[in-house]
Amino acid sequence: MRIKELINLLNKNFPLKSFGQNFLIKESVLKKIVSLAEINENDFVLEIGSGFGNLTKELAKKAKKVLAIEKDKRMVNLAKEFLKGFKNVEILNEDILKIDLLKLNLQKGYKVLGNLPYHISKAVIQKFLLAKEKPSLMIFLIQKEVAQRICAKAPKTNFLALFVQFYAKAKILDYVKRDCFWPKPKVDGAILKIEPLKNDYGKIIDPEVFFKILKAGFSHPRKKLINNLTLTLIKNKIELEKVFLKIGIDPKSRAENLSLFSWIKLTKELFG
Repeated sequence: MRIKELINLLNKNFPLKSFGQNFLIKESVLKKIVSLAEINENDFVLEIGSGFGNLTKELAKKAKKVLAIEKDKRMVNLAKEFLKGFKNVEILNEDILKIDLLKLNLQKGYKVLGNLPYHISKAVIQKFLLAKEKPSLMIFLIQKEVAQRICAKAPKTNFLALFVQFYAKAKILDYVKRDCFWPKPKVDGAILKIEPLKNDYGKIIDPEVFFKILKAGFSHPRKKLINNLTLTLIKNKIELEKVFLKIGIDPKSRAENLSLFSWIKLTKELFG
């Protein structure tokens, strides 16, 4: 389908702002996403937000099975018509944030792809990283700035980056100009690759304790980390400073200055 035809189709089914719909219409970018995910004939692919099915179509050409989740009933109907020649595609009218992943009977090693509505991208990523059966790979087209935050490293890291890196490896593969979408968003996008770790750090440290410390540390990002922890978790500032020095953390550090490994060392030292 040509771009003019696509836009005419979308004009008749105008994107809903409440759903954050900005459809990817650049064919070369659609093909690049599928290529970067290394989709093959054995892959079970879960697509989030099929829209009218243009990325779904490219996935279906390569994958064994594509299960697409789409919240907008209008788009489900359009996609089913657009993809009626593909027998390996199933489209469900569901909300990805509410659906029970276990009920989808996802194949082990499944891959997740999607042009995510920017306002739900963080919640979607968190859902799959905390899933009982994690995907082998996630490739998402998300807001450029969010992708950069997720991939941030010390000394300019953040809570979201550390959350993702606790469970996975994250990397920006490419950037996508806003002109590749319709309607055109206010910001550019990025193709983000997330590979869940086979043995994440939850195997060596209690995630609940780790993220409790992390939240306390980032409670006031511009303040010194030691002050944030003293306010919320560890009352003895002198003892806390000794712990910092013991494991090589500058007592003047802010939360953003610490690497993931420094946070893990700190958690182990404080709570064993």
